[in-house]
Amino acid sequence: MPNHPLAKLFRPEVLAMSAYHVADASNYIKLDAMENPYTWPEDIQQQWLESLKTCSINRYPDPEAQTLASALRTSNGIPESSTILLGNGSDEIIQILMTALPQDSCVLAPEPGFVMYKQVAQSLGLHYRGVPLLADSFDLDLPAMRAAIEELQPALIFLAYPNNPTGNLFDAQAIKTIIETSPGLVVVDEAYAPFTDESFIAQLGQYANLLVMRTVSKLGLAGLRLGFLAGKPELLEQLNKIRLPYNINCLTQATATFALSHGEFLLQQTQEIRRQRTVVLDALQALGNVKAYPSAANFILFKPLNIGADRVFASLKQQGVLIKNLSPQGGLLENCLRVTIGTPEENRAFLLALQKALNP
Repeated sequence: MPNHPLAKLFRPEVLAMSAYHVADASNYIKLDAMENPYTWPEDIQQQWLESLKTCSINRYPDPEAQTLASALRTSNGIPESSTILLGNGSDEIIQILMTALPQDSCVLAPEPGFVMYKQVAQSLGLHYRGVPLLADSFDLDLPAMRAAIEELQPALIFLAYPNNPTGNLFDAQAIKTIIETSPGLVVVDEAYAPFTDESFIAQLGQYANLLVMRTVSKLGLAGLRLGFLAGKPELLEQLNKIRLPYNINCLTQATATFALSHGEFLLQQTQEIRRQRTVVLDALQALGNVKAYPSAANFILFKPLNIGADRVFASLKQQGVLIKNLSPQGGLLENCLRVTIGTPEENRAFLLALQKALNP
């Protein structure tokens, strides 16, 4: 955009980008953002509020968030040989990783995948390459991934496990092959770890280039904006140089530490979300005019077969239910929609509204 009036102030990659859009969910049944729909029990809330009285908001927070880091290490089973880096959500960690890369580096990820991999790479002027997943199954196309690795020599590869927005777990052996053949870092993004029993955390010590990223957002603490990265100390030592000081505020540190020490109620909530995921998937598959994809996350990707996704999305919204319309992204997501698993009442409302949308 050489003639753009801001061309002298901003890089062309930034001028060409669109801002990440978050839909206004006011007055809707909100099933669009993969959040835990449950609030905290009253007694837990009161204990939490009492604990915040000792939070010194007039002082800067612990720059290393040591108490919180210890709680995260314990609750997530991080090996002693690994260290962790905390971020203001996984998004900041993604940004830290890419900021550390040499200029002209390549970032590689399967597509469709988490949109922030591409968004952040482009904002920093890095080369981003998406490798399409296999149609319908959404599995990794391992030959295509290996060919891209050979051609591009990426400095950084992201593999979401389970994947967003498809919900499936990639083949673990395929992921190991990618780690072993990659010349750079491989980040296994386990944002949806609370909803699956599969993980690469136990294998951190086996690979020098493996990093595992997680967040507490899907667990039920999305408002705290807290993520972490685990891996070899020598890797995280370099990344920590880029992390801005005091990036985890004192209220987040105190609240997350409290929540993790009272984690039984969060576990119960995630178990209920898992049960409801089965209920919703069975109901979608029983409709007949919808293709619903199995999920290991807290959402389900589905495709209307006899009507456009845009029409279904609009009808649901008119009925007071907000989900995510992925069809505008095109490619393998053409005519696809994604619904977050909510409470039983929210799920029933969604399914009833969907039946009306599919049969106008």
